[in-house]
Amino acid sequence: MDLERNVPFDIQAYEALVKSRPCFICAIVAGDPAYAHEQIVYEDDHHLSFLTHYPTVPGYVLVCPKRHVEHAVRDLDEDDYLALMRVVRKVALAVEAVVPSERTYLLSLGSRQGNSHLHWHVAPLPPGTPYEKQQFYALMSENGTISWSQEQAEEMAARIRVAL
Repeated sequence: MDLERNVPFDIQAYEALVKSRPCFICAIVAGDPAYAHEQIVYEDDHHLSFLTHYPTVPGYVLVCPKRHVEHAVRDLDEDDYLALMRVVRKVALAVEAVVPSERTYLLSLGSRQGNSHLHWHVAPLPPGTPYEKQQFYALMSENGTISWSQEQAEEMAARIRVAL
């Protein structure tokens, strides 16, 4: 599987897209056909996890509540927060079982200005990644995204689902 980060990423176009479209996570949850290509790796009554559309490392997934909430702390009561974090951990362990990783990054990103639906990024750092290409660099789409086919994404998602 060729997973070199060789696809340039147009940050201005992406920013315009996320600021102008409805919530993409709510669209996935609702079964919007425009998002039928998304590779879901985990789903229960309250949570969803799927491969990111702009991967910078192999096995990069997002984990979110199905209900539209925007703030990781204020919008969830303690039980809902802990339930979400159990799913984040479960998915992260499955990703690590499938994708070799030196460390797995867990972050909640997004903004009320775009991509407002609460989601956690689960990003396994490939072993041997030079230090200067780790941490935020490894996650930033501006540094390029992985070129992979729909078939490769489907295969990765299937492997993660089996590990779950």
